[in-house]
Amino acid sequence: MASSDVTEGSLTAVDFIQLQQYMEYSSLRVKDVIKEFHPGGRLAQHSFGEHVDAVGFCLFLKTYLEVDDLPAHFCQRLFRYFQHVDLDGSIKNPHPKGAPGGVFLRDVSCYFSVLEEGQPREKLEFTFKLYDKDCNKLLDSSEVDRIITQMMRAANYLGWDVTELRPVLKDMMTAIDVDDSGTVTLEEWVNGGMNNVPLLVLLGLKMTERDGQHIWRMKHFNKPTYCSVCQNMLLGLGKQGLCCTCCKYTVHSRCANKNLEPCARTFVKSKIEIGVPSHDWIRADCNNTKCQVCHKKIKTLAGRHCVWCHEMRHNDCVFTGTSSCDCGPLRDHILPPWAIYAVSKEDSNLLHVTPDGHVLQTFPIPDTNPLLVFVNPKSGGKQGERVLRKFQYLLNPRQVYNLSNGGPTPGLHFFRNLHEYRILVCGGDGTVGWLLDAIDKVDLQVRPPVAVLPLGTGNDLARCLRWGGGYEGSDLREILKEIEAGQLIMMDRWSIQVIPDDPQEAGDPVPNEIINNYFSIGVDASIAHRFHSMREKHPQRFNSRMKNKLWYLEFATSETLSSSCKRLKDCLTIECSGRRLDLSSMSLEGIAVLNIPSMHGGSNLWGESKKPDSGTEVEHSDVITDHELLKTIPQDMSDKRLEVLGLEGVFEMGQIYTGLKSAGHRLAQTSQITIRTIKALPMQIDGEPWMQPPCTIHITHKNQAKMLMAAPAKSSGFFHLK
Repeated sequence: MASSDVTEGSLTAVDFIQLQQYMEYSSLRVKDVIKEFHPGGRLAQHSFGEHVDAVGFCLFLKTYLEVDDLPAHFCQRLFRYFQHVDLDGSIKNPHPKGAPGGVFLRDVSCYFSVLEEGQPREKLEFTFKLYDKDCNKLLDSSEVDRIITQMMRAANYLGWDVTELRPVLKDMMTAIDVDDSGTVTLEEWVNGGMNNVPLLVLLGLKMTERDGQHIWRMKHFNKPTYCSVCQNMLLGLGKQGLCCTCCKYTVHSRCANKNLEPCARTFVKSKIEIGVPSHDWIRADCNNTKCQVCHKKIKTLAGRHCVWCHEMRHNDCVFTGTSSCDCGPLRDHILPPWAIYAVSKEDSNLLHVTPDGHVLQTFPIPDTNPLLVFVNPKSGGKQGERVLRKFQYLLNPRQVYNLSNGGPTPGLHFFRNLHEYRILVCGGDGTVGWLLDAIDKVDLQVRPPVAVLPLGTGNDLARCLRWGGGYEGSDLREILKEIEAGQLIMMDRWSIQVIPDDPQEAGDPVPNEIINNYFSIGVDASIAHRFHSMREKHPQRFNSRMKNKLWYLEFATSETLSSSCKRLKDCLTIECSGRRLDLSSMSLEGIAVLNIPSMHGGSNLWGESKKPDSGTEVEHSDVITDHELLKTIPQDMSDKRLEVLGLEGVFEMGQIYTGLKSAGHRLAQTSQITIRTIKALPMQIDGEPWMQPPCTIHITHKNQAKMLMAAPAKSSGFFHLK
């Protein structure tokens, strides 16, 4: 890994992390930005042949990263870094001829193309065309060396052991130059790259092209680990080897292109295999674990483990024990390969073709409830990516979906033939809403219950369902046990229709047409709108929970001073099931409409309710506005009712959040709401804010969603010790 010391021509580890964070939030590709430096482009005056000057380089970064206020010292360090070619930091042609102090634009573009999101084949084609400056559709050895150098530099800062990677890439070049001409065609370059496992991993391969192909990632091992091919130990200070996400098969980078054992199958290809449970054995370092056939210890790399039930056996005992697999402790959640069958493309809807070209059909396994997992990899920083990998190992990768690749629809279609299954959505409240909307639109035979693994911040719905305010890295197998024991509840969902008084008046688009958690107008929406606007403009400033909370505190403080929503009652009217609320005696800066008992990351604005007097029956009418009666009304996300309350301002919100005040001002409980506004006001739905010109708002009940609620947390107090 890069040194933390600042030396001429090098980046610190902090610089590289900051660069990656900027790239995560950028929507542009390198190939789009370099066009600006071509003749006639907006930045052509900063280009000197193959090179760009310091000003042009800074403009390249600002354009590519979509950041106007990029720190000058950060640009300077990156500029000096690209003036040096060799990995060891030695200077090689630091001042390109004709552009004193400049850098090679091709090298810069190649480096960033390796790091950005994209498919390996596209990156290979781009780098070839980038260095084919004479357009003869050939690369000579010097041009190939420049590509490899930039790939090595990127790998170095990603933590790879580059001393092992360099010979792997050199061997690839030797292999593809079959006629020993010293040149490479585009076809040879792409074919060679697509068959070089370490290079594919470096270029960001994230899905398999065929069943049985490993999904590799570079990994650092904290304990002695051995290569499953050459059986030698993986050595080095950085990431020493490749590990398959799905089966944990581990190899040296140099061994990855040899004849490897395949990864575990994920489906069956013959109808006679459907419903026939059988082990899938993978060579593994069993670490002196006892064989479950002969009960003797298994020496290093002398055994195998089953991918599904995780049973371990000696190599010689694999076929002497039972061949039937019960999928082990996670049997209820796993959709095993013998429950998935490949059918002919002619007999199916092309909508159901998987990314690797198969048309798969699922079959139920008796007495199980397979788990369909959706992961938003962008939620919670890098948390989503780690959760995705862990579930691909614990379950069948076919039942784990990355929401960045086509959203929820492909997964819902894949499970459409099953009648007993559950869904786990890993992400924030917005991700949950996205999934529930997709379930509404897909014609499913059954609507499965949905559990939540909360990632990121907020997570009000997950808190109400007892899944917590945020995943803290605990063992996912324990969470799967909680899902198995979860309680089914119904959650109300509400339609919201916003009708502007003047359709021509410009305003922000309404973010959603459905309310799952809450809707609000006024002070809290104003803070959320400021936060959202700043995050859209400077996303790199909002890359951690702590930073987000500090920014939110700053905007809340400025809202306290400005009181932008003062005298809100003069700007709107509220009707609950036809009954108009009297707000004349109150000094409110916010109105909140609640479906669940959590808002703003854990605040219960409705508060706890009093027990009604003995003998007093609580009426169940369409609307309740009596102040004393409202004190006894509890919240219930399944009662087809909304709670309406008022907020005096930021200070009161803070008091409720910290527990100094029990609740806001209860105004009504109702089954239908109409709100009319006479000026532009900040609003938000489930944490998504916007500025809305004068309008009429109608909120009505839409449907109910099946959700899973976790069991109450066990007390850890002294008198509850086990």
